[in-house]
Amino acid sequence: MADVERIFFEGKEIVEVDRNSRDILSDPMLNKGTAFTTEERIDLGIDSLLPFHCSTIERQVERRYINFCDRKTPIDKYLFLTALQDRNETLFFRLVEEHAEEMLPYIYTPTVGDVALDYSYLYNQNRGVYLSYPLKDRMDELVANIPKERVDVIVVTDGERILGLGDLGVGGMVIPAKKLVFYSLFGGFHPAYTLPVFLDVGTNNPKLLEDPLYLGWRHERIKAQEYDDFVDSFLQAVNKRYPGVLIQWEDFAKQNAYPLLDRYKDKYCSFNDDIQGTAGVAMAGIFAAIRATKTNLRSQRILIYGGGSAGIGVADLIAKAMLEQDISEEEAKSCIYVLGRNGLVHTQSQGIDEMKRRFMQDAKKIKAWGVSDLQNVTLMETVKCAKPTILIGTSAQPGAFTQEITTEMLKHVDLPIIFPLSNPTSKSEAVPRDIIEWTKGKALVATGSPFSPVEYEGRKISIGQCNNVFIFPGIARGVFATGAKRVTDLMFLRAAEVLSKFAPIIENSDDSLFPSIQKLSLISQEIAVAVGLEAVNQGLSTLSPEDVEKAVKKSAWKPKYPKIRRKR
Repeated sequence: MADVERIFFEGKEIVEVDRNSRDILSDPMLNKGTAFTTEERIDLGIDSLLPFHCSTIERQVERRYINFCDRKTPIDKYLFLTALQDRNETLFFRLVEEHAEEMLPYIYTPTVGDVALDYSYLYNQNRGVYLSYPLKDRMDELVANIPKERVDVIVVTDGERILGLGDLGVGGMVIPAKKLVFYSLFGGFHPAYTLPVFLDVGTNNPKLLEDPLYLGWRHERIKAQEYDDFVDSFLQAVNKRYPGVLIQWEDFAKQNAYPLLDRYKDKYCSFNDDIQGTAGVAMAGIFAAIRATKTNLRSQRILIYGGGSAGIGVADLIAKAMLEQDISEEEAKSCIYVLGRNGLVHTQSQGIDEMKRRFMQDAKKIKAWGVSDLQNVTLMETVKCAKPTILIGTSAQPGAFTQEITTEMLKHVDLPIIFPLSNPTSKSEAVPRDIIEWTKGKALVATGSPFSPVEYEGRKISIGQCNNVFIFPGIARGVFATGAKRVTDLMFLRAAEVLSKFAPIIENSDDSLFPSIQKLSLISQEIAVAVGLEAVNQGLSTLSPEDVEKAVKKSAWKPKYPKIRRKR
């Protein structure tokens, strides 16, 4: 019998434990610190291990917030919050819930990028599961040893493409660990039932391979069949132990991201946040911008700079949105331009990968532009000749959106929509202040990392963060609450439609394309309902449409202390 049993009765959580006093206080899912009641202290035998005063969670939040504000650097704030999470999970979530707008940059981007870079130096406590290739023959045993009887959601990475920073090896583990914070905070997933996983298949980062303090497997990355077999063994083992678990693929390199998604999306309940999540939140920004400019999707010409998995994911969802608005597939693809490492993708491009082929422009049209080199059509040439109304950056090339490019774009559209989405901040294709100044305050801007409002000619222009956190918690909650068997692209389109309705810019032209983080729990709930209804509509859930909203509300966890008592 498990030594911890969670009982949910009329929305209240009761936890029965069979542990000694020290183990109770050292378990972050059980520990309440000074908030244990007098009755609990006596029952659990911990009354001599705590100060006499019984605190409330509100007073604890007040105390911890003062401590947080005393930390001076982003890394110090990150480490403080992480230490709190490792000590008292419920208090951590309650603190962040009350100060989400302020604290999210220290939990995730941009701070998380610096933490990932120095992971082997900052590591102090395990959170999650590391499945290493040298132990591949013991996969079933490794998964069986996971100290969780129930897991509802897994975020997994192999660390090869962390944000815009590249191959960070085991440092990539920080990404799933922190992504799962948002699953609980905004998606209502009980933190006891979430699991970050790192697939350690080596690293091709020479600095890490030479670093004596590097904590991962010091070996070049495995690939091809070895890699595929290892991932497949992980999926089989984890679905055997946790049938139907929701799996999010996170920060896999381009050569693996799309193949893994295509291979398993119809076999397991899984999605790729870099592909589908990025696409969903970018589509929400486009919907909001179109409403703010009083135009329509049919009249847009979209240029995506960055032909990796994120960029192609955005292009795919835009095409699907157009199809739903009775725009033909041919017409949709003719107005979506994708630039990869070798320039604009077209029908005579050499060496392009399969996923870009879906968005090849007709080479005859491109030749008619009079470009200097057909095999390397530049961003500037494409902006001049394609005359995009929307420019999206997923390239991780800082400064790529220059003054010349943005002013050229302004010649062809009154209100250009410009999204430099690469993160962390150091990888952004442009900074909002420059874009606003170069376009004389006319551009509608959203970014991948957080930026302060821009002061321009007496206006204060808010910059929305095109953050996947607006999408994936609601998607996951809708899928989980309705028992949907699969995650589909149309679910992300439904999520984008819901999110766009909350855009402040619709009411105020100087406001943001994305809402305040403080509203995200409400937004995630509405997204979850829309996703659940889409699951029912696609035959992926056995619920009736009338029961979807009830299921979504019933499934939501909130950071409240449970009643803890000793097993009788």
